[in-house]
Amino acid sequence: MKNEHTWRYTMLGVLFGLIGFMIIVQVFRLPYTPQAEAIVNEGKLYERTWHIYYPPRGQIYDRWGSLLAGNTLVYEVGVQVGALQNAETVAFALARVLSTHPEYNYADFYTDLLDVMEAAEESGRAYTQLADFVTPEELAQLKQWAESYDDLPAVPYGDTKQPSLVGLVYRPRLKRVYPEEALAANILGFVNRDGDGLFGVEQQFNNLLAGTPTGVWMTLDPYRVDEIPEMEEGSDLVLTIDREIQAAVEHVLDNALETSGAEGGTILVMDPNTGEILAMASWPRMDPNVYWDYAKFFPENQPYNRAVSTEYEPGSVFKVLTMAAALDSGAVTPDTVFTDTGMFQIGGIYIYNWNYGAWGPQDMGGCMQHSLNVCLAWVASQMGATNFYEYMQAFGIGHRTGIDLAAEAYGRLKLPGDSDWYEADLGTNSFGQGVAVTPVQMLAAISALANEGEMVMPHVVRSIVRDGYQYNPAPQVVGMPISAETARILSEMLADSLEEEASDALIEGYRVAGKTGTAEIPGPFGYESDLTNASFVGWGPVEDPQFLVYVWLEKPTSSPWGSVVAAPVFRQVVEQLVVLMDLPPDAVRAMMGSE
Repeated sequence: MKNEHTWRYTMLGVLFGLIGFMIIVQVFRLPYTPQAEAIVNEGKLYERTWHIYYPPRGQIYDRWGSLLAGNTLVYEVGVQVGALQNAETVAFALARVLSTHPEYNYADFYTDLLDVMEAAEESGRAYTQLADFVTPEELAQLKQWAESYDDLPAVPYGDTKQPSLVGLVYRPRLKRVYPEEALAANILGFVNRDGDGLFGVEQQFNNLLAGTPTGVWMTLDPYRVDEIPEMEEGSDLVLTIDREIQAAVEHVLDNALETSGAEGGTILVMDPNTGEILAMASWPRMDPNVYWDYAKFFPENQPYNRAVSTEYEPGSVFKVLTMAAALDSGAVTPDTVFTDTGMFQIGGIYIYNWNYGAWGPQDMGGCMQHSLNVCLAWVASQMGATNFYEYMQAFGIGHRTGIDLAAEAYGRLKLPGDSDWYEADLGTNSFGQGVAVTPVQMLAAISALANEGEMVMPHVVRSIVRDGYQYNPAPQVVGMPISAETARILSEMLADSLEEEASDALIEGYRVAGKTGTAEIPGPFGYESDLTNASFVGWGPVEDPQFLVYVWLEKPTSSPWGSVVAAPVFRQVVEQLVVLMDLPPDAVRAMMGSE
């Protein structure tokens, strides 16, 4: 009997020992199973919330340190679901405080907030965001209501019948602001609600400006404070833009659009020696602080910055490139005489002048002064198609300039061998018809004429400031399509032409070179429309060019001619430039140089 009990006790001891051993084994095994990891992660949802920290976005300055884009403190407002006492009070308070935000409608927002909180509770989430970009003033109102519910108007208070804002969580963050509002908006672009840069330098340098965001699990226990992780801050940008010149040029453009009735346009000012853009005014233009109005200003996918994204036929300003190529190749000289009979046949079509007139014997200066299509078509034929298009490609026509702005267009230059190129294109391309360019592309090409043959890359970023160090990208010469001698000869020809015709582009005391442009706008059935692109390009002072200005007005209604609507705009811009750039008149500079 005793042995029988001993055997039973022994079996029970072994059994309980095995059970205990298995429990111990499980205790050590479970933490390393996939199921355990899922359980732990599920538990974290109730005690922590995933939060992404965004470092301060780099600031943007003009060349003299004026702030063009910075940051301001705002708040993300959410709710700790487990601590929530009265969803109706929370929804009411937030909807009332944020009723002035254009993206929020009080009635809809109130309902949406209730739905968000209900969904968060049903899904078991510990935290849910309710609103973003709440200003310090709006947050102060919420905090005031949280301290004194007597200030809350009578509203349905849910099951508790008592108002409560318990559970609200406020987290600081930064919002992009543009203190100069619409100034240089087409250059800057904007930053959307998700923190992404769109258009301009905000998009082109988004990664550099944004830094490196870092995500961490944030505790919901107020007694357990998580350290904010170290983050790589965004770099600052110093632009080549001069704020005063930019403001002046934008003012001139806005007045020009009003007086000419043009639909849009752009004015570019560049240092032809370095490629630095001093001003880039474009219309339409909007205040990037209210970026949600984007569709109002740019319907039907209109370009945000016409200076870099609009492709159009340039018209007669293109003749300076044709003449430069012809002089440089030796096809003509300034003294070459062409007898203009009023038409020229090439590739089976006839080329006519802008007024359908015949101008008789003209040297090359006369051809440029009177802007004779017939003469330029003949000049191109003297060069030959191969030679002509090699020069145009050397000028960068049909290629991006590489400017440091988002959404630059290519333009289009048809070439011999393309399925849609015909011999007649050689004639029409010579005076800017049948070729598509962008304003900044023309600016880059013509910089070779103002910079002794060297073509520079246009750019808007002067310096990058990162980790306390300043980096200054060097100006880039992207080619030398013509010789320095050719550039000087053509500049003199164009300066003489302006003086002889008493152009509206002339500036008292300063000698400038330039050319007008008037291009018919093609429609579905050819050039049957009266609408034009009016333009003017000029540079000066001729002896030592310090500025290159390109004016383009789209579809002016007061007059179709570039000489009437665009040339005076050039003069107005230069009159501002010589003051803001502190450029003495030619006579004064000559005296200073002789001392």
